[in-house]
Amino acid sequence: MRYLVFLVAILMSSLVAAQNWEDRQVFGTSDMPPLRILSSTDTSFFAPIIEDFIATSPNTSVEYLVAGTVGLDQLFRARPDQFDIVISSAMDLQLKLANDGFSSAVVNVDHPEWAQWHNRLFAFTSEPAAIVLNRQAFNDLLVPSSRQDLIQLMRDHPKRFQGRVGTYDVRQSGLGYLFATQDARATETYWRLTEVMGRVGAKLYCCSGQMIDDLRSGDLIMAYNVLGSYAQAEAEASDDLMVILPSEFPTTMMRTTLVSVAAPDPQRAKSFVRHLLKLQAVGDPRIFPLPPLAGSQDYQTQRTIGLDPALMTYLDKMKREAFIREWEDAIVQVD
Repeated sequence: MRYLVFLVAILMSSLVAAQNWEDRQVFGTSDMPPLRILSSTDTSFFAPIIEDFIATSPNTSVEYLVAGTVGLDQLFRARPDQFDIVISSAMDLQLKLANDGFSSAVVNVDHPEWAQWHNRLFAFTSEPAAIVLNRQAFNDLLVPSSRQDLIQLMRDHPKRFQGRVGTYDVRQSGLGYLFATQDARATETYWRLTEVMGRVGAKLYCCSGQMIDDLRSGDLIMAYNVLGSYAQAEAEASDDLMVILPSEFPTTMMRTTLVSVAAPDPQRAKSFVRHLLKLQAVGDPRIFPLPPLAGSQDYQTQRTIGLDPALMTYLDKMKREAFIREWEDAIVQVD
């Protein structure tokens, strides 16, 4: 039996090492093992944060590993001892990890109560879901300002939008599922919009980056619920994209971080989290290129998804299956 447990541990370590990462980079040099950060955030957004941390922590290196939100959650649950820190945009999956005992407490942190959970999960950005348009494709169309405008546009111009609308595949994307369930809780308009996107043959995506690429190439002319921070960064770099926050309300998520309860280097991991939270409070875009947390008043008015147990409602197996069935009926339409 002891041999079997040992063999399973070796196999799991091999699987982690052989993981096909979306990106993997090592920062700094050290004679100690690197701090291992498992993240769903593109490396370009975190590189300045990591470099600033290393500058204040001699003899430190960081291995930054990028995976999709669902794969990240599964991988970490399987081997929490392989990672020091987890960062994800899927707030619900992160809260469940903390609730299930996978995170370690980080104390003596000056951070808003509404942006943390029991000192074990910390939010450090406020990022809305956006409607993103290919600017050239809308030269002769009314630019929508709301979900209802978008519905009307697709009804009035079905040929223009046919096969050129994108959104998350909520079966694959943890963030996409979070945005969809929160939209559905907030407004019935979400289901009408989903049905109309289905009628024009919406393309389904795992992640915001792929939708943005297809918008820039012209394969898409509109994408719904794209992560606003990624879209805005691309829009500022070129004139190809137009980013719109729905006027009724933008569904706003908070990116979160936790320290693994089995972290190989828990003290250094907690130091990194404290450093990260301090940088977001300062909000210098050269060092912290992500949108920092909203103020407490904005948090109340922007429909920011809260870090509370209700967030885990749609992770219940039966509720998830029912939601996905309804979503499939709306958007996966076969002639």
